[in-house]
Amino acid sequence: MKYALLGDIHSSVEDLKDVLNDIKKQAPDAELIGTGDLFECIISKKRAPFERFNKLEDVMLYSDELIDMLSFPSVRGNQEERIELITESDEPLLLRIRMMEERILIEKTAEVIHGHQWKWGGDPWMPVFPETGPDLIFYGHSHDSGLTIDRQMEEVGFGVPYSVRKGRTFVNVGAVVGDRNWVLYEADKGTVTFMKVIG
Repeated sequence: MKYALLGDIHSSVEDLKDVLNDIKKQAPDAELIGTGDLFECIISKKRAPFERFNKLEDVMLYSDELIDMLSFPSVRGNQEERIELITESDEPLLLRIRMMEERILIEKTAEVIHGHQWKWGGDPWMPVFPETGPDLIFYGHSHDSGLTIDRQMEEVGFGVPYSVRKGRTFVNVGAVVGDRNWVLYEADKGTVTFMKVIG
């Protein structure tokens, strides 16, 4: 089974269009899964604890075109959490955001999580990975494509398959917004390939 993982879209319609078109060309039979931050919340983290809104249009960027393209399952990112926190409404889209899971399992062996739940720090800015859990975890949040195997960061290139069977593996799928990056996971082969829309 093939999976196309994409996230950190931040409401960018044009970047998402390009990535979805690339996925159709490169892996038309792949199942799409989102790593969160599909939407862009326009209320800052500093304001969020003190303000409440009655309409989604006052707290986030979105359009009908964007919603139509977001037809795949996704975990909840920090943007979705903030949107949910500050909006009091019965709009269908908000109900959908509230239903987003924190984690999605792939074939009972791999996990998808946004990654904002972990502690981050250092240079380069990296998460403190959890000690327990599946041996393969896909995440986003930092917008930087990356591969960490048994706590060692690996140098990665685009279009090159990397084995995810060499140890406990964390795959940062990168960002759709700005970078137009995504990851192809071929479960049967045990590989991930970092992909980037060129042009």
